[in-house]
Amino acid sequence: MPELPEVETIRRTLKRFVLNRTIDQVSVYWGKIVKKPEDTEQFKHLLIGQTIHDIKRKGKYLLFELDDYTLISHLRMEGKYSVHYKDEPIKKHTHVIFSFTTEEELRYNDVRKFGTMHLVNKGEELIQEPLKKLGPDPFDKDFTLDYFYKKLKNTNRSIKAVLLDQTVVAGLGNIYVDETLFKAGVHPLKQANKLKKKEVQEIQKQAIATLEEAVRQGGTTIRSYVNGQGEMGMFQQELYVYGQENKACKNCGAPITKMKVGGRGTHVCLQCQKL
Repeated sequence: MPELPEVETIRRTLKRFVLNRTIDQVSVYWGKIVKKPEDTEQFKHLLIGQTIHDIKRKGKYLLFELDDYTLISHLRMEGKYSVHYKDEPIKKHTHVIFSFTTEEELRYNDVRKFGTMHLVNKGEELIQEPLKKLGPDPFDKDFTLDYFYKKLKNTNRSIKAVLLDQTVVAGLGNIYVDETLFKAGVHPLKQANKLKKKEVQEIQKQAIATLEEAVRQGGTTIRSYVNGQGEMGMFQQELYVYGQENKACKNCGAPITKMKVGGRGTHVCLQCQKL
């Protein structure tokens, strides 16, 4: 699943190709992707004539800022955006096409069909579903140590479960949680409310640093993730624990162990991350 760095990479890539483009036609081939409005004909009608002025991100969501609306898009497991000339063949699993007044169009492809699109009034995106319950983005000024520490002190869940909770912090997923906890030296099963403030500070620091580096590298290629230009991210070359089961830890040489935490495959060095 694309996580924050992958979505940020897609955002930056798409901005180079679709800003100031005006939509003159919308084709929807799989209506269940459109969640709001539920009527896909209304969805198409509202978008015609709208110009894309900016593309922002909140956690794992892309926010296309138009004249009057904000299109909120979640890629879920395997959603992808790509820009094409209108005469190019349409690939299988292309479910939504935004045609511009130019010769180009933005196509949304999703093998699993799990992606979602919500069209809301501009300026109301943060007070409506699906964004209103999201916690701060790790890069937001609201993601302070005091905020984070208080959230962790109020739950006895494992630290991994809390970091995956999008209402606490938006954008972290399985890959970057495993990497963050390894670099912070914290076992993923450790109860959040038993962490010392110094440990919480280190987790916060490593989460931000890991995500920043992943953005610089263009994201992580796991199975089928590519950015908006069809290019693969390179952060997989920097992974310390995720996907490294039975390989030697880059810090101590002990084998990386894979276990289940909250039903999620979790990678840990039992020497560097003692419980």
